[in-house]
Amino acid sequence: MADDEGPQGPDFTAGVPASDIAEGGMLAGRVGEDAVLIARVDGALHAIGAECTHYHGPLAQGLVRDGTVRCPWHHARFCLRTGEALGAPAIDPVACYAVEETGGRVFVRNRLEPPPKPASPPGAPRRAIIVGAGAGGFAAAEMLRRKGFAGELVMFSADADAPYDRPNCSKDFLSGDAPPEWMPLRDEGFYAAHGIDLRLGTRVESVDPAARMLVLERGETLSWDALILATGAEPRRPPGFQPNDENVFLLRSLADAKALSEAAQRAKVAVVLGSSFIGLEAAAALRKRGLEVHVVAPEPIPFEKLLGAEVGRWVQRVHEEKGVVFHLGTQARGYALGLLSLDDGSSMGADIVVVGVGVTPRVALAEAAGLAVDNGVVVDDRLRAAPGIWAVGDIACYPDPISGRRIRVEHWVHAQRQGQHAARVILGEDRPFADPPFFWSVHYDQTLNCAGHADSFDPPKTDGSLSDYNATVRYEKDGQLRAVVTLGRDMASLEAEATFEDSGG
Repeated sequence: MADDEGPQGPDFTAGVPASDIAEGGMLAGRVGEDAVLIARVDGALHAIGAECTHYHGPLAQGLVRDGTVRCPWHHARFCLRTGEALGAPAIDPVACYAVEETGGRVFVRNRLEPPPKPASPPGAPRRAIIVGAGAGGFAAAEMLRRKGFAGELVMFSADADAPYDRPNCSKDFLSGDAPPEWMPLRDEGFYAAHGIDLRLGTRVESVDPAARMLVLERGETLSWDALILATGAEPRRPPGFQPNDENVFLLRSLADAKALSEAAQRAKVAVVLGSSFIGLEAAAALRKRGLEVHVVAPEPIPFEKLLGAEVGRWVQRVHEEKGVVFHLGTQARGYALGLLSLDDGSSMGADIVVVGVGVTPRVALAEAAGLAVDNGVVVDDRLRAAPGIWAVGDIACYPDPISGRRIRVEHWVHAQRQGQHAARVILGEDRPFADPPFFWSVHYDQTLNCAGHADSFDPPKTDGSLSDYNATVRYEKDGQLRAVVTLGRDMASLEAEATFEDSGG
């Protein structure tokens, strides 16, 4: 977050030596009460707001590349010339300022007016429909309007809540550090102001690609010119656990997080099933609330298949140092009367049980429509599943430009960027989707960043020390770099992402 005492650094209105801002370099300072960043790219100076509009990350500690600055925390990208948030998770632009170099000094004075909204592109669809209001669906709707789409825009969501910050459901919101008003991505007036017909609690029953029609569960039909499927994923349930088991909680939606938070206030002992990212983030949040927490999982080491044994043991150690007890190499068989039974014949008491054993992509709607489904909805490099239909987010199985294989990625930022890309393609920007996956996972005060995607890899190579929270772990397959995990090395993570962009471009 920004310093409570106001922006720091030199007063740009008084000028700074031009030599302080080298080619490709940045300098943070202030203009009145505004935190401002000056960057020099290809000899030209740019002045923009110095804080990322996502979580207020310090952009001056980020990476300048291709006319953009990238946030060191969560890799949002901003255009240095216009301030536009070009890549999620940031959506809002940063302010731009007038900057000039004279007499060997650089001055920044007044804030510039935002650029005018672009006109609707020629050939834009008359009606666009988005099925799903998660990361990908919301990002697509926002980008369509941002880029001047003037047609009818309808977004259907089976969720009862307007688009919200889903990653926080297992992080700060669950721990009690994020109040409910922080969760919505936009306030209630945003959708009406931008002409987005958001229909919550509404399920789409069927889609007819040939007729370009869809049917709602109540029988209403609606045509489209462009359709984006962003139906997301649903949590898996282990055998022996039914949907209405008392004190057994899934953690996918905001409603799930609210229910679990309320139950946690009355509980003393929680058991988390599964050592997934969601599961262990929930374990951390519940420990912060003071609960006794146990983790039951079948694998011998958390994250071993995803990130290797060394990183997995580090994550386990971080949790154990906070008091979490692991029961690895075992599975739960059922829960009744406050007792959780395990497959080794033992049992343990639990006031609440949190299921975090992974998710399954929601592809039934696409499959029934006759779209190709194979580990998700099969899309081309423009994220197109069929003429006039795009699929984004957890359901999209797309060609990865790095590995040359089709992959499906279940990350918040990646879903947002796919939604943004599909919107641009719909409005005429004909280029392949090439953003490398990126995610972050928070465990107490430790944040793990991962750029790239490696569903299989040779023994990882570690530089630095995981135990000192200062490390880079490289994941290669047959000599090709596929993913990079960093701890305490934000710039290394940004540079890895840039490397993947170069390799895939």
